Amino acid sequence: MGDSSSIAAPSTDRLEGKVVIVTGGASGIGESTTHLFWKNGAKVVIADIQDELGQAISDKLGENVCYIHCDASNEEEVINLVDTTVAKFGHLDVMFNNAGILDRPYGSILDTTKLDLERVLRVNVVGSFLGAKHATRVMVPHRKGCILFTASCDNWVYQ
Repeated sequence: MGDSSSIAAPSTDRLEGKVVIVTGGASGIGESTTHLFWKNGAKVVIADIQDELGQAISDKLGENVCYIHCDASNEEEVINLVDTTVAKFGHLDVMFNNAGILDRPYGSILDTTKLDLERVLRVNVVGSFLGAKHATRVMVPHRKGCILFTASCDNWVYQ
């Protein structure tokens, strides 16, 4: 996302008072989204398994951003993520389910093992379900909230 000299204070307050979780928020689309939510005044929780990257972003952006280690495919970790976010910031407005993996480009279905496929589905599909489920759990009582999903297949290579 650039060097730390390019980090500036939030530019607008469109999302002032909003609390956002970004799964997969330590790199790629998630990192860019974290910065956009923060620049627009939101308090952002970066959820990822890339601890050093997530913590570094949190440290750069300051008190309105924090990092929580979370494997999106692990329901206990997702529960902890949502509950910790609500305990820290009082509520949750946006759950951005962005965590996703593709360990390697698959050349052919013949090269893909069942374990490879199951791992991708656990993170990319089940992880999104768990994020939505537990965000809904805390949003419904307030009768408001937004749940977003990202899907990307730019790493797929077909032969």
